[in-house]
Amino acid sequence: MLLALAALAAPAQASAADRPPAVPGARAAIVIDGRNGEVMFAKRPGTRRQIASTTKLMTALLTLERTRPGQIFKASSYRPAPVESQIGLKPGERMRVGDLFTALMLESANDAAEALAEGIAGSHDAFVAAMNERAGQLGLDDTSYANPIGLDDPLNYSSARDLATLTFDLMQRRRFARVVDTPEAQLRSGARPRTVDNRNLLIGEYPFVNGVKTGHTSQAGYVLVGSARSRTGGRVISVVMGEPSEAGRDVDTLKLLRWGLSRFHRVQVLDPRHALARADIEYRDERVGFVPQRGVVLTLRDGERVRPVVRAPDEVSGPLAARKRVGSVTVLVDGERVRRVALVTATEVPEAGTLRVLVSVLGVPLTVLAALAILIGVVLLTLRLRVRFRLVKR
Repeated sequence: MLLALAALAAPAQASAADRPPAVPGARAAIVIDGRNGEVMFAKRPGTRRQIASTTKLMTALLTLERTRPGQIFKASSYRPAPVESQIGLKPGERMRVGDLFTALMLESANDAAEALAEGIAGSHDAFVAAMNERAGQLGLDDTSYANPIGLDDPLNYSSARDLATLTFDLMQRRRFARVVDTPEAQLRSGARPRTVDNRNLLIGEYPFVNGVKTGHTSQAGYVLVGSARSRTGGRVISVVMGEPSEAGRDVDTLKLLRWGLSRFHRVQVLDPRHALARADIEYRDERVGFVPQRGVVLTLRDGERVRPVVRAPDEVSGPLAARKRVGSVTVLVDGERVRRVALVTATEVPEAGTLRVLVSVLGVPLTVLAALAILIGVVLLTLRLRVRFRLVKR
């Protein structure tokens, strides 16, 4: 039997409180579901803009894919201007990739970015080519890279949608997620120990914020790719671009992250105390209920539809113990399978017994006639035996 139960969570009508907050300072913005990448809110998501140091997200991706943390790279001959973010690497200074990566993501160090670029690809230009090739593979159609740092350049740009897509990929990687959620770190390799602070000041100040990357140049304005998670399991990624100030960038990011997380709720979709189906018991005028083997609680976003689909027999034969597996229930969210749980008997199923089988097969009248025939046969057999016994005694 295939039983499709009614939807447990239907799309709700949007109220004023459901609408995303206004972010007038952002030239472009987006919020996506951190679990599956679905867009929850967008403001000019495909507009191409300068992206400043959020360029380093692609530098980070190539570092994760093509290096090991323990590798040693030499610092390049790149000399950052005094106003650029840096950790003061000297040309030829040797540092572990893990420390360079941490400096890249927390301090947004341009000298670390160049060291990684040349260490990975052999040259600045070869690394930029690799960045653009990888962007094409990820489908980042509104993205182009001219350097691994994020310096203003007509050929260095992206969109809110592409930045969110790239960040969604990165946040699936534990090493990346761990580093960007760190307020401060110690770099122990290199010519001397160094301490780097996360330029994303929302990390540490707001426990629900867990990433990701800031950026600022005169042409890009203030940019922030943010990430947050809730205690109920909700996860979101936000992007604001072209903000006029650092304070405005942070305020708008917090608005979007809080709004995004407020769309998620914990819902019990399967309860082991409640039967999802029932079946007849063979040869008995009774039914048995089938319950999920265990409960299932999901984090759902407003508007997501949940549908449990039950596969179970129409009839069962005893004896069966309680909690015996007889089928399964599949939980679908917007048509996609997210859980499969065994379906078990809620109570013991007793054996039918011979008389019940006869009654069920023959019906009451025929069963009575059969019983009388058996009784008459027994009586006749008894009489016959008695007659024989008397003849033997004579």
